[in-house]
Amino acid sequence: MKAAIYDYAKPATCDSAVAIVSPTEGMAKFVAGGQSLGPMMNLRLAQPDMLVDLRGIAALRECRIEGGTTFFGACITHAEIEDRKWDDGTQGLMPYVARGIAYRAVRNRGTLGGSLAHADPAADWINTMVALDAELLIAGPDGSRSLAAGDWMSGAFTTALEPDEILTGVRVRRLSSAARWAYYKFNRKPGEFAEAIAIVLDDAPAGICRAVIGAVEGPPYLIANARALLDSAHAALLDPHLEAAGLEAGSYEYQVHRVALERAIAMVRDNRKQT
Repeated sequence: MKAAIYDYAKPATCDSAVAIVSPTEGMAKFVAGGQSLGPMMNLRLAQPDMLVDLRGIAALRECRIEGGTTFFGACITHAEIEDRKWDDGTQGLMPYVARGIAYRAVRNRGTLGGSLAHADPAADWINTMVALDAELLIAGPDGSRSLAAGDWMSGAFTTALEPDEILTGVRVRRLSSAARWAYYKFNRKPGEFAEAIAIVLDDAPAGICRAVIGAVEGPPYLIANARALLDSAHAALLDPHLEAAGLEAGSYEYQVHRVALERAIAMVRDNRKQT
């Protein structure tokens, strides 16, 4: 099948993109890489009346250091992060995550902002941005606003983004050279969506020790202070967090998420950065 007929616009600025969508009758959709929306349109699962292509907006392609943070424009591709085109400031975490997303052909076109806006609970960036406590930057008809990554996703495929707003980028705190991290994803073969994701980030000089249980039915589950999990060998400490993440004790989903979290914790304990 092919997509239903739609109008198309390719603005040069965020303001002009918002101006196109705000008065549009019917449903208009912003599109960047199109790696999620395109297949949905071809299957007629989505039938927007207009596509507003964001790839021509230079501001969404920028990456820059801003003091103790790094700004990543929403239209930066997974492949550019994977290839370390810029100093990401995450001690290798973001490039490692990027290289595990789908296949290289998808990574060449898929974008950071597009993945976050799509908000699949099993997607890599949704979970990673929560672990990094990123700030998401939004532009709309009423001006600009920002949102903590933990407040971005309200449910599967549902975000705080209004239909006439654009996710312009993310701001990520730069980690210290002493930071240790682990990203463990379980999928049956490369390229498939994850059945379980676990992230552990320990940056002692910055006072950060966080963990995320991801690829659950809703938003990622954040363990804001994971120090006890790293310092203790008692596996029972994991159980309350797994249950709070919405996983039923004894189920397959519970067990696979438990193993993922155990392995991520062990990697950080062993001080082994993934490369």
